[in-house]
Amino acid sequence: MAGFLRHIGKHGDRKVAVIFREVPGEPHMCLVTYTELLNQNMHDPMMKCIESDIGQASENLADALNRTHTRDGRPILQVLHGEGLLKKVNTEQVVMTPQSNTKIKLHELNKILDEMKQGEDAVRKLAEMDKSMGMQSPGDVVRKMRGPQPGAQPVVGSGDALGDAALAQQRLQQATKMEAEAKGLLAEAQRLTQEAHGLNPALAPKKAKAKKAVAAPVIETPAPKVRKTRANVSA
Repeated sequence: MAGFLRHIGKHGDRKVAVIFREVPGEPHMCLVTYTELLNQNMHDPMMKCIESDIGQASENLADALNRTHTRDGRPILQVLHGEGLLKKVNTEQVVMTPQSNTKIKLHELNKILDEMKQGEDAVRKLAEMDKSMGMQSPGDVVRKMRGPQPGAQPVVGSGDALGDAALAQQRLQQATKMEAEAKGLLAEAQRLTQEAHGLNPALAPKKAKAKKAVAAPVIETPAPKVRKTRANVSA
């Protein structure tokens, strides 16, 4: 395919297809496959994928290869992984050749693409802030810089510059929602604890043994002596 072509490069003097520009957690490394090692069953479908609009629009070739199949119907990305055809190499050692007369090291290309992506995000945010044209209230600027808050209700502008009344109402709504969520989490925690104790009673806290009550000593009171009277004797 003539013209600009992404995902194609060289590692030393060997042609490679760059499957992942950066390895997650290791931005200085990439994953490539040596095209010369691929059989026709995989090579031709993969090259068609790279040259297709989907392949050229994919930030990482892996995204497109995961939806592309070999001639016998297997996903190419899975076959590359399963047959050990993916190799992790340093991005400084890979030279991208998007055109016959164009060469750039992969680590430099990654830096440019990352800066372009950050620039696009910055341009988008500035465009959103400039929609209203002219001066904006400090409250609007702060809210736009923070971005949307989870569960937040739209704030209606008030007569004062910062919209204190509207902001206060928003904070109160957020606090009420957080309190309800906290109660729900606490109830769920208690339920899970009870289930755990039911599955393994040994985990349940041991109850303190109640002390046996000591009976009070019984004090026998002697019966009162009956005094003999004449009436008792005569009876």
